Amino acid sequence: MATITSTPVILNLDNVGLSDEQFYQLCQANHNWQLERTAKGKLIIMPPVGGMSGNREADLNGQVWFWNRQTQRGRVFSSSTIFRLPNGGDRSPDVAWVTNERWESLSLEAQEKFPPICPDFVIELRFRTDSLEDLQTKMQEYLNSGLRLGWLINPQAQQVEIYRPNQTVEIVQLPASLSGEAVLPGFVLDLPVF
Repeated sequence: MATITSTPVILNLDNVGLSDEQFYQLCQANHNWQLERTAKGKLIIMPPVGGMSGNREADLNGQVWFWNRQTQRGRVFSSSTIFRLPNGGDRSPDVAWVTNERWESLSLEAQEKFPPICPDFVIELRFRTDSLEDLQTKMQEYLNSGLRLGWLINPQAQQVEIYRPNQTVEIVQLPASLSGEAVLPGFVLDLPVF
């Protein structure tokens, strides 16, 4: 019987040479596992989340989806979506949003596989077992690939790290009201103390 771990398993693929297509096929053959690949080529096998974390993630996704449903400005993606980032890495944000124009510029094949695009906006929610340093590295990978706005929500420290291109990371304490700024105009996320 397999043992399920509560922390990510990270495999070093430095000498393996896993191509983009091979990574895609690996994910398809193991669809019950949530896999990611860092910009440095490490394979991450993510553990499933518990009920509280899954509920928080669904709430965040729902709020972005509702705003987008009203504005029709882009596409919202769940944490099951893997994005092939332009500057390396195959990542699955907890919540992602891409403008209609950028999404529609992709071919149908690119949209159906792992879209070769960085979301305009992401939310990463730190789960109890997540390494803060690993999530901060992931947020930097998004920025290096064209992210316009990102929020790393850290319930353990009761704060949010706000990521913007060419700016220092801003840290806001919870409870907080976060603005979608020019990226998600009119979107406001009210976060309680977790």
